[in-house]
Amino acid sequence: MNMRELLATVAPGLTVARSELILGGQKSGKSCRAELLARVWLAASPGHNALLIATAQACDGEMRARIERHQADRAQYVPGMATVEEPLALAAAIAHHSHSNTLVVVDCLTLWLTNVLMPHGDPAEPLRQSATDAEYAWELPLATALEHAGGPVVLVGNEIGLGVIPLGREVRHFVDALGHLNQRMAQCCARVTLMAAGLPLALKDTA
Repeated sequence: MNMRELLATVAPGLTVARSELILGGQKSGKSCRAELLARVWLAASPGHNALLIATAQACDGEMRARIERHQADRAQYVPGMATVEEPLALAAAIAHHSHSNTLVVVDCLTLWLTNVLMPHGDPAEPLRQSATDAEYAWELPLATALEHAGGPVVLVGNEIGLGVIPLGREVRHFVDALGHLNQRMAQCCARVTLMAAGLPLALKDTA
C-alpha cells in the first residue's frame, strides 16, 4: 500500500476546509494529503477547479529530477489539477488565482521562505536582516491573502524544528524564521494537520 492509498483509508470522510496548513517532515505524506484534498474538491462538483502553486526552483539536476517526478505523480493522481510556478510572489499568486470554485494548493511554504530569505543561494545578509526583524513583515502579505482568499487554500510546509539545534548562525536563523512562519499560518488557517509516517494528526479544526 502506497502513501496515497494509506491516506485514503484513514480519512474516508475527508472534507475541504476554508484553509488548511499541512505540516510534517520529509516524506511524511504532506503533499499526498494536499493532493487527496484536491481530489475530494474536484469530485464534489463538476464546476470545481484545483490549482497548485509550486514554489520550487530547479537550481540543480537533482532538484530538477525531483520536480519532474512530482509533476508526473500529480498528473497521474490528480489529472484535473493545473500548475503554476511562483517562487517569490506567493501572496499575489494566491490573490490572483483564488476563486470560490477553485481550491489552491501551495507546495511548499518552506521553499518559498528559502527563496525569500536566501535569494540566489546567498543566505548571509537577507537572513540576518529578516531574523532580527521582530515583526517579520514579509509574512503580512501572505496572511492578508489567506484572509481574503475567494476559495479554499491548502498550505504545505515542513516542520524542521523538532531535532537538535543546528550548527551555524544562518541555519539557526532560518529555522527560527520558519517556525515563526508556521505559527503565523497556523493562526490564519481554519485547520492545521501534522503528518507523520503517512498518518494525519489534527492540531486544529475550526472548519
